[in-house]
Amino acid sequence: MNLPKIARNTVAAAAFALSGIVGAANAQMMDTPATHAVIMDHETGAILFSKAGQEPMVPASMTKMMTAYTVFEMVRRGELSMSDKFTVSENAWRKGGFPSGTSTMGLAPGDTPTVEELLHGIIIMSGNDACIVLAENISGSEEAFARRMTDLAHELGLNSANFLNATGLEAVGHVISAEDLAKLAKLTIDNYPEYYAWYSLPSYSWRDFTQANRNPLLEVSGADGVKTGHLEVSGYGLTASAVRDGVRRTVVINGLPSMAARASEGERLMRIAFSSFDLKTLTPETVDLPDVPVWLGETQNVPVKLAGDMRVAGYKASMEKAKAEIVLPGPVEAPIKKGDELGRLVVTIEGQQPVEAPIIADANVSKLGFFGRAIEGLSQMLGGGESQP
Repeated sequence: MNLPKIARNTVAAAAFALSGIVGAANAQMMDTPATHAVIMDHETGAILFSKAGQEPMVPASMTKMMTAYTVFEMVRRGELSMSDKFTVSENAWRKGGFPSGTSTMGLAPGDTPTVEELLHGIIIMSGNDACIVLAENISGSEEAFARRMTDLAHELGLNSANFLNATGLEAVGHVISAEDLAKLAKLTIDNYPEYYAWYSLPSYSWRDFTQANRNPLLEVSGADGVKTGHLEVSGYGLTASAVRDGVRRTVVINGLPSMAARASEGERLMRIAFSSFDLKTLTPETVDLPDVPVWLGETQNVPVKLAGDMRVAGYKASMEKAKAEIVLPGPVEAPIKKGDELGRLVVTIEGQQPVEAPIIADANVSKLGFFGRAIEGLSQMLGGGESQP
């Protein structure tokens, strides 16, 4: 059968500019002294900026976001209760308590904190002892709990993750990417808002030991989480999230030389996240799409529109040159009913992953009768039978 000049598989039926809908100026570049950095738009999950963002890195104490998330999941499933009490082992005390010289909740052997208290110790105090106590009491050993963390991370689509402990203390091969940490922050905020609120608490006390929240961005407007990290091998890192005017952005940085550099660069990138990036809503009413060609229909084209709202996020300086195209799975053949999904609108912005949304027919198109199909076939033959494989 001869087909019109349209590819059988993926088809760019129309390409057009979105200027006036998502406008700004020419593309610009930005950089950061961090070895790894990501800016993510929360609502869409779009990665707005990435420097080695997909590269597995040493997360240090940012690991504890996954430790906490694993426990949140177990509580939701009924495997644990926030009021359950766990006993502190000598191992947890030596490896993560005061004798370790690392971040600690201040637990002592034989203490029996609740799961909720341990989570506060992890989230606010960054207590390595609290992580080990949870791991040992849940899985029998920290190593077994780390395998559980890794398995859950992969179930969540955080495929770069490989956890060897619950604390983030140095272990060769213990890694996750900056992009996956940003996604983990989004999962925590979306799935466990009641527990995410703990990340913004300014301090926490276990008995007479008090530790201030280490997140330097909690002083920044709209910031409400999430976690810092530091090891000699990783440098200083931070996962931070903030909301301004109803828009949430998340920043991940790692590999900075000092706490001061982490604080200043985190604040700078968070400011850029809101000032230099934009989020636009494309609606069926505001986007005028070109008609799509129809094969064997009583009309040669059918009007189309977006099936619903489409959110597009990107660097403001790149959005003027955003490109859009209608992509079809193959020739659109009559009959067509109004509302039928015909293909996708794909929007591409420089430096971003393409964003797509379904398009639907905005009118009915009946199939040609027998004589009409015969004439169409003859027309194709007389026209040389032009078709593409």
